[in-house]
Amino acid sequence: MRRLFTVWFAWLVLMAGANLATPLYAVYAERFHFSPLVLTAIFATYAIVLVPALILFGRLSDRFGRRPVVAGGLATACVGLALFAAAEGTAWLFAARAVQGLAVGMISGAATAALVELDPHGSRRRAALGAGLAQAGGSALGPLVAGVLAVWALDPTRLCYLVTLACTLVAAALVLRLPERREGAPEPWRPQWPRVPAEIRRPFLRVGLTAGVVWAVMALFLSIVPSYTELLLSTKNLAVVGAIAALGLLASFVAQSVLERLAGSHRRDQALGCVLLALGLGGVVTAAPAGSIALLIGGSILAGIGHGIAFLTAQQELNERAPDERRGEVTAAFIACIYFLVASFVIASGLLGSVFSLDSSVEAVGSVLIVLALGVAAWQATTWRVAAPRRRAAAPRSAAARR
Repeated sequence: MRRLFTVWFAWLVLMAGANLATPLYAVYAERFHFSPLVLTAIFATYAIVLVPALILFGRLSDRFGRRPVVAGGLATACVGLALFAAAEGTAWLFAARAVQGLAVGMISGAATAALVELDPHGSRRRAALGAGLAQAGGSALGPLVAGVLAVWALDPTRLCYLVTLACTLVAAALVLRLPERREGAPEPWRPQWPRVPAEIRRPFLRVGLTAGVVWAVMALFLSIVPSYTELLLSTKNLAVVGAIAALGLLASFVAQSVLERLAGSHRRDQALGCVLLALGLGGVVTAAPAGSIALLIGGSILAGIGHGIAFLTAQQELNERAPDERRGEVTAAFIACIYFLVASFVIASGLLGSVFSLDSSVEAVGSVLIVLALGVAAWQATTWRVAAPRRRAAAPRSAAARR
């Protein structure tokens, strides 16, 4: 379990570092004098770089091993954090986000595959939970840490990056001590788009679209919802802004932890998660017109619960369907679907925000995402009784296993 925790911790730290800037974008905008469109472009640069990185590194860990790819990604992440800490202009922020996208693109497929392979029982279900908790927990931890340090610590735009840089170096050192699993001779590597085996392409599209939509909503929380929160609450307190941005992801973390203990159906639960996500996002969208803080907070929590349910069960279904010898590649394709939708909606929100008001931008993009989430829920609902595998409740661990 120590080896499993090492990979999980590395991914958690990576995702925290990738989202540290969330509550600080308003500070950078004021300091470097850029518009909301530039803000969303900086945020989206991460996803734009990440997808090509998956093309380059999608099968790399399948052929050369998980350890060198994860360690290399963590080293790359350190460069991104250093660029943020030294930022002296908008170009530095673009460069930092690009490097962070490269790091996450290198690690994502390899880390997911390693969670399966290092599990003592080869549990794909536990690997899916670990992946979901690392992504949601890390993405929530970043804004929380940055917001708190920005308010109560010296040098708010540097200290959070330096602290996370130190944690990332520790994670890299631990990863380098992991054993490498080798089975057979490695094939020659060449860059290629991650391919999905023909026999699983249709269910892959369904779970990929589910995960893409729910993460596009969370990307909205991490990009323009902080500015939306500042307007609604009339506050410049970055700790509050960071907490609101992280609220949905914290709810997702809790929902995934609870769901793991319950039996159910992957497809039914993905449908349920998408419906809850749509309802929660509806609350966030109407919070500003209604002037309601309760709608913003309640909607964020409900959307986060929906995100956790839908993403965890989508990841579980993917892990069960992906062939062992191509797990890293299929996972890379899955993540590429997610970040393609994330980049598309973040850029759309920036373009709308540059023409109309921030409220209008959130309402327009949020409304489209609500329709998409309900559409995906309907697709899942039409298939959940057709040869749909059921998910068993997690068996309680023995005292020996807990030790």
